[in-house]
Amino acid sequence: MFEIKTNHATSKHEHYADLAQQARGLLAGESNLVANAANFSALVFHSLPDLNWCGFYLYDGTELVVGPFQGKPACIRIALGKGVCGTAAQTGQTQLVRDVNAFDGHIACDAASQSEIVVPLVKADGSLLGVWDVDSPVIARFDADDRAGMEALCAVFMEHLAA
Repeated sequence: MFEIKTNHATSKHEHYADLAQQARGLLAGESNLVANAANFSALVFHSLPDLNWCGFYLYDGTELVVGPFQGKPACIRIALGKGVCGTAAQTGQTQLVRDVNAFDGHIACDAASQSEIVVPLVKADGSLLGVWDVDSPVIARFDADDRAGMEALCAVFMEHLAA
């Protein structure tokens, strides 16, 4: 049985490094996208404070479609270039939004969300798999350390797709 470990005495960098190691163990030996995405979402949701939603939006060739996640029900479809998720998918750049109310075109799937970070997920061949989306009910919850940590976690997730 896999157990989520939390150590609140460590730095944010150390916590993300530990979380990445846990993700490697959790995903090892499994190749199913949905199973890995579901467990990855649960791992992150229950390991980081002040989150109200985290999960995947998967690209179907036309738009982003909600995938495995933790949190309240979500928007089902998001067009490329729309909202924080669509912007990350279209630009290929991580979007760190300290105040979603200040983001032009933000899509409010959950009115409680106040800040958001979205990492684009790009396959080894350069094609878009989708995005990893994390929301918080706290303004300015995410910073540069969270960006680096989330990008590292997503790299671990993507490594296991190729395995």
